This record gives sequence, structure tokens and C-alpha cells, in this order.
Amino acid sequence: MALHLEYTPAIASLIHKVKGCGVISIFTAQEPFMYTAEKINELKDLLKYHEHRYYVLNDPLISDYEYDQLYLQLIKIEQAHPELITPDSPTQRVGNSLNQGFETTPHLVPMLSLDNSYNAEDLIDFDRKARELTKENEIEYCVEPKFDGASISLIYENDLLVKAITRGDGVAGENITPNIRQIKSIPLSAPFSTKGIEQIEIRGEVILSKASFDRYNQKLMEQGLPILANPRNAASGSLRMKDPREVAERNLDAFLYHVSYVTYKTATPTSELNSHAGSLNLLWDMGFRSPKEEKKVVKGIQGVIDYCLAYEAKRDELPYEIDGMVIKVNDIHQQEKMGMTSHHPRWAIAFKFKARQATTTLTEVEFQVGRTGAVTPVAKLKPVFLGGVTVSSISIHNEDYIQQKDLKKGDQVLIERAGDVIPQIVKSLPDLRTGNESPIIFPKNCPVCNSQLFKEEGEAVWRCINIECTAQVVEKMIHFVSKDAMDIKSFGEANIRKFYEIGLLKDIPSIYRLNFNDLTQLDGFGKKSIENLQAAIEASKEQPLYRLIYALGIRFVGETTAKTLANAVSHLLEFSNKTEEELLQLEDVGTKVAKSIQGFFRNPQNIAMLHELADLGLQMENTKREVVSSGNLVGQSFLFTGTLEQLKRSQAEAMVEAAGGNILGGVSSKLNYLVVGADAGSKLEKAKKINTIKIITEQEFINLINP
Repeated sequence: MALHLEYTPAIASLIHKVKGCGVISIFTAQEPFMYTAEKINELKDLLKYHEHRYYVLNDPLISDYEYDQLYLQLIKIEQAHPELITPDSPTQRVGNSLNQGFETTPHLVPMLSLDNSYNAEDLIDFDRKARELTKENEIEYCVEPKFDGASISLIYENDLLVKAITRGDGVAGENITPNIRQIKSIPLSAPFSTKGIEQIEIRGEVILSKASFDRYNQKLMEQGLPILANPRNAASGSLRMKDPREVAERNLDAFLYHVSYVTYKTATPTSELNSHAGSLNLLWDMGFRSPKEEKKVVKGIQGVIDYCLAYEAKRDELPYEIDGMVIKVNDIHQQEKMGMTSHHPRWAIAFKFKARQATTTLTEVEFQVGRTGAVTPVAKLKPVFLGGVTVSSISIHNEDYIQQKDLKKGDQVLIERAGDVIPQIVKSLPDLRTGNESPIIFPKNCPVCNSQLFKEEGEAVWRCINIECTAQVVEKMIHFVSKDAMDIKSFGEANIRKFYEIGLLKDIPSIYRLNFNDLTQLDGFGKKSIENLQAAIEASKEQPLYRLIYALGIRFVGETTAKTLANAVSHLLEFSNKTEEELLQLEDVGTKVAKSIQGFFRNPQNIAMLHELADLGLQMENTKREVVSSGNLVGQSFLFTGTLEQLKRSQAEAMVEAAGGNILGGVSSKLNYLVVGADAGSKLEKAKKINTIKIITEQEFINLINP
């Protein structure tokens, strides 16, 4: 079969540029433009080659326009002859349909987290343990950047990319293959078979370069859309977008840095996989962007420390964000000897860089009122870019904090941000004062309703105790309708504020008296959206009692404590007669929580509101669950932390209770199991210090529930 290719000036120019590039040129000026299917495969190879030059090597040989002309030629051929389309064709990256959801897919090998270190002493201790476990006098390490993006796992079979999976809970993640195919530094096929490899699972990080991030945000601003917060969140959010074409627009990149699983067609494994550095070289040779150039192999821990510190000094010069370095024992046999815990490999550790710091001007202070009446001062700053985000305001917590930090309006201040941690003011810089600075005066009256503020003994927070204060009323309604409270869908913060401003809402009970005819006059509220909102409000009346308790926004009462309270009464109003001693007998209720509960239920305005809600049809009685006396979790206590991938938090907790277990509100010696999801925080660190707590993954929890 012969195919005719259109000759263009761009193609003629390309003839001279593709010579000597290591891929057979399918274009020559002397040949007529009639080519066999074999020649068309050469066109595909040529396009793949130039993708690799551009997206991996960052060293293109042809212009974007010339590449586009080649690409268009291939599209024309495949449209005319669909039988020539192959899964790894460059035209097959972008799909035409939307993803209808992401199925959960297991990893071939669990994706464990890394243990963290923050200084040279931590690395020296890591080295000591490594030498003890391997019985070696000196260890060879491979050190590479810790990319600040979204973790992925790629599976290739018979040279083709067949699956791309998010980290998920480490055991299984979401299948995001159509979206990963949009990342042009990830080859759709790789010649693993030349090394005898049949199936391989490789790990990496999807990132958005600083330049791509800035370009995409500029595009959003030009369209009048909100900009993205930082490159890491932008990369992570992109992976779960429903339309692969939108993913392609973000120009994502990827570093692949670990081979986790491999099977061979032949009996002789490839020698490159005997070391971690060798595996990075192999991935590079296969066409991936691995940290081959960024890595360094060193003997002994001092070389590791020196390289980490040198890289930290130049992190701002890099074209992408990194938040540390990863140190791995280079010899794979030594890695196997060291093994791993249920949470992290013993042969690797992350060295986290110090918090990012910057100096800027504190220009003004605003005082905001929350739903509990707490007045929080917020420092307005001259905008400064720090750790991937532009910082223009920072909470300065309370009056004592302002005094301790010696903050004044007009001060130069040092701020820092470590990873995703909320930015903080480290200190003011009084030596730079000009005399034009002014003191920050904490108000004596509420900045919203002008009521006198009060501060309880032993607390640092000033509060407005006027429960009719506009700010509190609005914030309480926002909390009341939120997902974990009454879960009134389509009734988010923006609508609450809008309805309150135009007089459609005035307090929590008014949510259930909303005149839906009034909504027909508002922009964005058609018949269907009004019907959906009405149905959601009506459905919320059937929410169980613990959700209502949580929705009331009682200070110190979270979801777990709300369940404890709901199971302690037959009717919500019984709490108006509970003594502090009776409340203290309940699980996870201490003196502070007991006093808060008492204060809420002894306030006549709150009691009147509860009677009003009862008259409106809300569930005030506890349809008490029977105490489960059988089941494989009887007597066991659980706590969940991080993001669960397979289950909703509420589902997981219900599964525990159905099997006879209990849910605790915090980490303590009473806790039996901590179930850890993605991005676990302080609860995990606290649990590690209590030997009796079993720390398990989400999949291990599911296996425990369904033995």
C-alpha cells in the first residue's frame, strides 16, 4: 500500500534538519511522496524522537511549527487509513471523550511513604542504621531531588503503557491512564523488550514547571478566571480532571525515578537494575525523563550531606519546585537486605529543606469574626512569592501573639512557609523601622456588630458573645449546611452570603423557611437548580442526630464527639439538664468540652432555636443504634488520618461501629488502630511514639473488616 503525503515548504525546510538525528528521515527532496506503511511508522518514530528532544532533553532540533506540520501529516494519514493507527502513535495521546470516573486499581507493589530527616544529625543516624543492617563499613548512596508534585505509578507490558495509577493509599490508586497519556515526556511505548523485560512498574512524580505554571496562570487571568495556588496543587489537580484535553493544556511534565517491579521474557535479568543509579540510567535510555543528570552517587554519609546542602542552596535556580532530596542505598541487594517497615523502606530517607523565608511589609491589620465569635487579627502584607504561592495575608492569631512578635503596622517582617504549611510570621525586623510605623490596637468592641468583646480567663482569644452578630450568623449557617454537617448540597458559602445580603436568610431556622419562588428572580437559579436545592434542604431533615449536633457549631465539638453525645441521649434537649459531672463521664469529653456543651444548652436563644428546628421537622431524637456485642472489632478503637482513597471517612467509621469497634477523637494510649491515608499529618507522628498503637493502611483496614 502506498500513501501520498502533502509537500509543504515547512517539510522542505525540515529535510535538512532531521538528517543525522538518529532516526531515519522519511523525507528526502529526491524521492516522490509515495510511502509504504513501513515509512509511516518511520514518521511516527520521527515525531517521537522530536517529542523526546523537546520534552525530555529540552533541546529541540526543529521549531514548534515544523513539528506541528509533521503531526498534521500523520493525522491526515490516519484519518484516511484508520487501520494504521497504533496505541503508541503520537496522535493517540489526546482522547475525545470525558472520563466517567476513575476506577480503583491495585499497584503491583505497595507505594510506601518515605521517612523524613531535617538535619545532618538525622542523616548520620540513618547511615548508622543502614551500616548495622547491611553489616557494611561504608554505604554507597544515590542522592536525587525530591520533586514537589503528584506521585504516579506506570505499568508497561510488552513495551506499551497500559496503566497509570495515582498513589492512592499506597496499596491501590485511581486509574488515570487517559490523563497521563497527555504528558509528552512520558512515552506511550518504550523498548523494554530490548532488555528482556516483559512487564515493568515504574514510579515517578508529575510536576508543572515554574514557567508552565506562570504561563497557565496568565492565561487564566486573561480569561477572568481564578488562578492556581502553586505548581504542586496544579499538577495534582490536573491528574483527576475529567477531560484529558484540559490536562493536555496544562503542559505537565514527569520525572520517573524508581523501578518497583519487573518480570522478564528471558532468564537473565538486565544488570542495570542491580543498582538504583543503574535503574535511572536505564529509564533515561528507554526515553523517560529520569533524574539521571541530577543524581549523584557518593560513598559515605558526609558526601550525602554535602550534596543535599549544595542543592538546597540552588533550589530557586531550578526550573521546577523541589522540597528536599531523597537518599537511597544504591545497591539493590543491600536494599533487599535492609527491608522495610509497614510505612516506609529502611533503605531510603527524605532530607527536607528548611522552610522558605522572605521579607515583606505588614501594611494593615483586619479583624475577622468567626462562627464561635473569636476575633482573629489578619495581617495584610505587601504580596510576596514564597514556596510556590503568593502570600498577601497571614493570621496573627491573637493579641498576645502580636505583643510577643512585637508587630507594628508598617513593619518589615520575616515570613516563612514549609511545604504546605500555612505561612507564619517569624519575627518583625525592628532595626529597619523608620519611625512611621504605628501600633496594632486590638479592638474592645466587635468590628462587625460593635458589641463589647470578652476574653475568658486562661484564654488568649477575644470573643464577641452576641450570637446575633452578623458575622457569626453567616459563618454558623455556612458551617451548618457544609458537607460533614447537614450536607445541604448546592448551598455553599457563596449562596449563604448572597441570600443573607438580600434578606432571604437571617439565621439557621430560616434555611428551612426559604421562599423558593424568590429564587426564580436570581441569576443562576433555573427550575432544575431550585428543585435540587429544595430537595437537599428537605432531605437534611432526616440527617441523624450526631450530624445536627456537629452542625450546631458548639465549640470543641467535632464529628467524633458529636457521635458520642448523640449516643448519650434519647432527645437532643436532654443536654439542657446534664451536669458537668455527667458530661465528663462520656468518652473524649474533658472539662473544656463539658463547659462548652453546658454553655450552649443553657443559652435561652439556643434552646429557642432548637425548638424552632424541631417544629420545622429536623431529627431531634436519637434512633439509638444497638450496641454491637459481636463482630471482629468488638472492644477495638480506631482513628482515621489523611485522605482515604477507597472509602469516605464516614463510611469507614460506620464500618468500624457496625463491627463492634469504637471511633476515638484523638491519638492516645486508648487507641488500638490508626488507619493512615494519603498526606497523613501530626496524628501519624504522635501515634508512632506510642508502641501499643497499630498503624495500618486503608487496604489493611478493609482486610481487617472483611477477613
